[in-house]
Amino acid sequence: MITLTDTHSHIFKEYYDNIDEIIANAKNNNVNKIIVAGDTIKSNLEIIDLAKKYNNVYICLGIFPENFEESLTEFTKIVEDNINNPKFVALGEIGLDFYHDKTHKKEQIELLEYQLKLAEKYHKPVVIHSRNATEYTINTLKKYKVHGVIHCFSGSLETAKIYLKMGYYFGIGGVMTFKNSNISNVIKEIPLDRILLETDSPYLAPTPYRGMRNEPKNIKIIAEYLAKLKGITLDDVSKQTEENVSDVFDI
Repeated sequence: MITLTDTHSHIFKEYYDNIDEIIANAKNNNVNKIIVAGDTIKSNLEIIDLAKKYNNVYICLGIFPENFEESLTEFTKIVEDNINNPKFVALGEIGLDFYHDKTHKKEQIELLEYQLKLAEKYHKPVVIHSRNATEYTINTLKKYKVHGVIHCFSGSLETAKIYLKMGYYFGIGGVMTFKNSNISNVIKEIPLDRILLETDSPYLAPTPYRGMRNEPKNIKIIAEYLAKLKGITLDDVSKQTEENVSDVFDI
């Protein structure tokens, strides 16, 4: 039987009032591990408790770029209090987002650098969000001795080659299945041993559920699409991506 991992989700009470059901749905669709990424102080505290409740839930602790007004002192305490928590697998979701607001580039870069320093200090992988900020993201990452995954990768093949050379993995999700998406052409060229599967739940549900609330069970749809795209079996995708999960997150 195949085994899959959703390496990026936001299973928050804000979005789901049936979390027990969401976790069960995932297990019933061969998704045996779920990584949940925080984006605020509140969500980080929430997912720490979530991981205590569910054996198969792991967490990334991070402050999303647009939430730069959050308390870094409080965030640092959360990170340091959980350094020995085996469920804490990465710093994320962190990065840069200049899509909606270009007036706070400085604050976003400072927040990213602060969190990259924490990752470097505590030897944690990073989960990077980058939207309309490729050059800034690459230049910032190059300043630190960190590794991890580029979440929801949607860049060019040229950009992919830069990240490959830097040692990063690529989070691939529902966008790949969209009818007018060009990212599939890039994903064809990315080695399978550098790909991680993710839903970004509750966002970006894959076809045929596009526009609906996403959930971790849909990783199986994404894995099946990736297998077809690369001309390999679902078992091949399962085996290699699970190895990749172990390599990046040590779970």
